[in-house]
Amino acid sequence: MSATLIDGKAFAATVRGKVAEHVTRLKADHGITPGLAVVLVGEDPASEVYVAAKHKQTVEVGMASFEHKLPADVSEADLFALIDELNADPSVHGILCQFPVPDHLSERAVVARIDPAKDVDGLSVVNAGLLASGEVGLVSCTPLGCLMLLRDRLGSMSGLEAVVIGRSNLFGKPMGQLLLRESCTVTIAHSRTKDLAEVCRRADILVAAVGRAEMVKADWVKPGATVIDVGITRAPHPDKPGKSKLLGDVDFAEVSEVAAAITPVPGGVGPMTIACLLANTVTACCRANGLEEPEGLTA
Repeated sequence: MSATLIDGKAFAATVRGKVAEHVTRLKADHGITPGLAVVLVGEDPASEVYVAAKHKQTVEVGMASFEHKLPADVSEADLFALIDELNADPSVHGILCQFPVPDHLSERAVVARIDPAKDVDGLSVVNAGLLASGEVGLVSCTPLGCLMLLRDRLGSMSGLEAVVIGRSNLFGKPMGQLLLRESCTVTIAHSRTKDLAEVCRRADILVAAVGRAEMVKADWVKPGATVIDVGITRAPHPDKPGKSKLLGDVDFAEVSEVAAAITPVPGGVGPMTIACLLANTVTACCRANGLEEPEGLTA
């Protein structure tokens, strides 16, 4: 392996440390404790594990954690009533509803109900529009985490060519907007892109987010490129019958011999998502109170 490993787990710990320092200052200087409210509808096992991790890390950095667990058959009216209460609660600075939600609820409607100033997942059309227009908003956590990793690795990205594979509202589009802000030349590629491999070979920065295991091979990658792998697929473990392993969108073994730097799966982008959720909550708290935003934790 010739590529430098981009250790997202270690960098996420650094981000959480910065968040904790800022939370301590907010408490000491202003008597303010940032608060994050998480709403979980139903009993999806994966969601429960993820929500528990969010709660643990929220408390560890000194923030207030408000958990609201609702039955799977909760009505839209009752869910919206809770969100309205959280929108109006000054002790709550960030709100997220854990997805997926049961089929009778609309994820789009749920996101739209959350005050954009408290939308720490950065999913609302308001925050998407603010990002696209170059204004100040809250940025979706996973793209923000990727941006932080790239800034740490590359410093200035001005003039570099970036290719993002994937055009989702959740990741691909905001990632492209963030890279444009860094003065990259950006291409958003997708399943209908002609000669996708050739497009990817132009990239100084290649970000893969399509959910197809090991799709990106070594001959797709420009020698010396920085590769960010956002994909995650669970596949049978080749050496352990009955067990599974996590794979990214990038063939790690192959691409590591070509790229200058690469994120692993797991341990790359994944840990950055919750870290950036905490960072967004502190940012939202500072904005709500007219205070200086934490340095290095925003887009």
